[in-house]
This record gives sequence, C-alpha cells and structure tokens, in this order.
Amino acid sequence: MDRPTGDSEPTTDPTSDTDPRPSVAAASATDPPSPTDPPSPTDPPSPTGPKSPADPPSAPGRRSVTRPRPRARPAADPRRRALRRRRLLGAAFALPALLLLGALVAYPVVFSVGRSLFDASGDRFVGADNYVEMFRDPATLKALRNSAVWVVVAPVLLTWLGLVLAVLTEKVRWATAFKLALFLPMAVSFLAAGIVFRLAYEQDPDRGVLNAVVVGVHDAFDEPSPYPTARARDGEGLTGGPADGYTSGVLRPGSVAVLPFVGVAPGAVPAGAEPARAPEPAPDGLSGTVYLDFTPGAGGRAGVVDAREKGLPGMTVEAVGADGAVAASARTAADGTFRLDGLGDGTYRLRVPAANFAAGYGGVDWLGPALVTPAIIGAYLWVWTGFSMVLIGAGLAALPRDVLEAARVDGANERQVFRRITVPLLAPVLTVVFVTLVINVMKVFDLVYVIAPGPVQEDANVLATRMWLVSFGGGNDQGLGSALSVLLLLLVVPAMVFNIRRFRKGGSR
Repeated sequence: MDRPTGDSEPTTDPTSDTDPRPSVAAASATDPPSPTDPPSPTDPPSPTGPKSPADPPSAPGRRSVTRPRPRARPAADPRRRALRRRRLLGAAFALPALLLLGALVAYPVVFSVGRSLFDASGDRFVGADNYVEMFRDPATLKALRNSAVWVVVAPVLLTWLGLVLAVLTEKVRWATAFKLALFLPMAVSFLAAGIVFRLAYEQDPDRGVLNAVVVGVHDAFDEPSPYPTARARDGEGLTGGPADGYTSGVLRPGSVAVLPFVGVAPGAVPAGAEPARAPEPAPDGLSGTVYLDFTPGAGGRAGVVDAREKGLPGMTVEAVGADGAVAASARTAADGTFRLDGLGDGTYRLRVPAANFAAGYGGVDWLGPALVTPAIIGAYLWVWTGFSMVLIGAGLAALPRDVLEAARVDGANERQVFRRITVPLLAPVLTVVFVTLVINVMKVFDLVYVIAPGPVQEDANVLATRMWLVSFGGGNDQGLGSALSVLLLLLVVPAMVFNIRRFRKGGSR
C-alpha cells in the first residue's frame, strides 16, 4: 500500500553512511546570529575575523569548517641569538679539552677500577680479592705507613718554613733576591733533584758532600785512626789482629824491636813520613821501629828495615808488664822510631793497640733503612720550600697594615703580633697551602724512586712507588697495582674536593 506523502517523516536507512538530517551543531553553525542577541562570552572569537559578505554561504546540511590562518613568526631576539652563538662557541672551544680529559683522566680511572677486579693475567674475575690482598701484603702496609709519615711531616714542615721565611723576608732589604734563591729549586725537575741528593747522601765522604761536612766536623774534635788498613807482616813476631791489636814476644829493658807492617797504600802514608831507620837500644827501657815493610820496585827484604822503606809516624806503642798493666806508652816519630823509658826490671811485651787500625768515622748512613725516608723528605723540603714561602708571602702582603700597627701601638711585641694577629689572618692562605702540599705529597714518586738505593727501596716505598713496582717493576700484577691506584685516588679526592670548595668560597667573596 502506498504511504501518504503529506506530513509523513522521511525514512532513513540505518545502514547508510550519511545522515540527511542536519545536526544541531551544524544548524547552529550555519544559522546567522540574530542582530538583537548579544554575543556569548564563552564563544571564542573567530581566528580569521568576521566573515566577509563575499564569502559563499555554506551548503545546507553540511558542517562548516574554518581553517585558521598561519600566524606570522615573531622576530628572533638578537640577545638570544648572541647567547646561543656564545654557548656554541664555548662548547666548541671546550670540546678538545673535554676529549683530552676523558681520554687521559676519565678513561684510565674507569679502566683501573675495572682492572682491579681481575687477577694478574686479567682473565679471571676475582672481585675484591686484590683489595684484601693489598692490606695483607707487608710491603704494601709499609708503603702505607711511609705515606702517612709523608702526609704528617712534609706539609707541616713546609707550611711552617714558608710562614717563617715569608715573615723574615719582610724585614730585610734583599727580600726579592732571597725569595728568588729559595724559589729556584722549583725550576728543577724531581728527577734532577733526586740525582743531586743521591750524590749528596753518598756514604763515602769523598763523594757525598753531606758526609764530607759531618766527617770534617767529627774529626776536628776526635782525631781519626792513622792506619785503618794496616796489618802486621806474618811470621815476624807479632800476633793478634786489627780488631784486638798486635802483641810482640817477651822483651827485657834494653832490648830493641822491629815491627813491620803492610797493607798501607803509598798514598795513605802521611806526607811527613821519613825513611825508616834501625832503632838504638835504651838502657832502662825498650825501643824499636814501626815501619811499612814495602820497598817500591824490588829488592826489599821482609822483616828488615831497608833504605827506601818509610816509617809509620803517629803509631801508638805500649809496654805491657807481666800483670797485663800498661807500664809505658809512646808515639812513633816521623821515621817510625819509638822509645819507652823508665821501665823497671822484669819482662814486658810491646803492644800496638787496635785504636791504630780502627776504621775512621765514615759519616752518617743517610740512605740506610732507618734514615732513608727522612732523607728523601729533606730533599722534598728543598724543592718545595720556595713555593710555600711565595704563596704565604703573597697572602702576608695583602694583610691590612693598620691592624698590625694598631696592635703594636697597644703594646703587643712582635711575637704576640705574629701569634695572635698574623697567623689568624693568614689562616685561609695557610690552609690552601697545606692542603695543596698534602695532595702533592700523596703522589710523590720521582724522589723516592731515584734517591733510595735498591737494597732499601722497600723501606722507602710510598703508595705511588709501590703501585709502579707491583705493576711494572717486576711484580707484573696489574690487578693488585690497579687496586693500589684506586686506593691512592680515594685518598687524594677528599683533599682535592676540600681545596676546590675553598677556592669557590674565596671567589664568591
């Protein structure tokens, strides 16, 4: 049946993609606003402004789409562009330094931390075994103790010496020349300084300047033994040895004795020695000759005084009675003769005491196990005293003079001014110098390695030298050496952080 076409509603296929009915939103968008209706405050303004009358009307039943016009870009701020360019330029200049820092500092640190977790060959992971072994090794523990001695002694002495010298140089006219002379060792490398002090500390007084001075002072008060290398010729009536002295056979007053000795180099014979001559008998005593039984060239006879043989002057000879007491004593003349008078009846023996053959004073064993670390610290002080003096002197020059003068006017003496005003005002400078020296002392290597001889190298080792010896100096255990390097880094970092913070605080004031 046909449906009426009057006011009937159109049918809509539910499967159709289009809806012939306009939506409420579309209708509201296409309906023109009433001129009497006020604009709604919630309606957003049109981005393209009011519609032009020339714009074509929207088709009925179709949604109106209004595209926003592209906004014009604001002009770039010149200051921002300059700041961006400056940052890029700074990054370009900093990039090479950052690459070097990463290659020479960051990468070795990371690699050392990783390598410390492996064994000597680097193939087997051992974890913290190297760190445990580090504190079990006696040589490493000795290096730790030596490093502690360095940290406690060297920075304290250097800071104190620098402070005293900086204060004293203000009182002299030639302060600049004095500071220059003390600062000159800073221009010398540690290797060269180590070689210089290795020679200065030599045990032989003929080579080591320090022992030459010490031996000279000692011999000025205590005369050295004249013939430390002499020994009696065998089979000529003298028994004993250099350690206990030599003794002759039994003699009676009026007898003569010839005491031949060998082992004295011709150059060691005193310059005033004369040719030896046969002794003359003494009626109430003993006489004899002590001589060097050696004829240059050939022709000499053993145990007989020859014409070209020299006497040994200055030799002490004693007459010992039967009871063992010394009855008389004499020193040989330039020709080696001696005479012991005033002896009573009885038997005697001639004794040449061991003091004639005792080795002379050889000086101080600076590079022995007991003194090698203090000796190396002394060389370090020689190099770094000028550094601490110049820095502290710069801080001293910046002190307000009116405060010092006010203290003197109030009656304070120079000692009180130094102790209660100068030192407190210099406390920041002294702290920076001290911490800087602590950092440097922890890394000391050259002086220890060059000055300490091989037999006492282990007694002088610090962490840096121990690390090198374990890794490359024969130990060939780079796992343990890397653990030592990590330990050294952990000990140095706190001092570095403290110093950097002080520098920042000083720069912000």
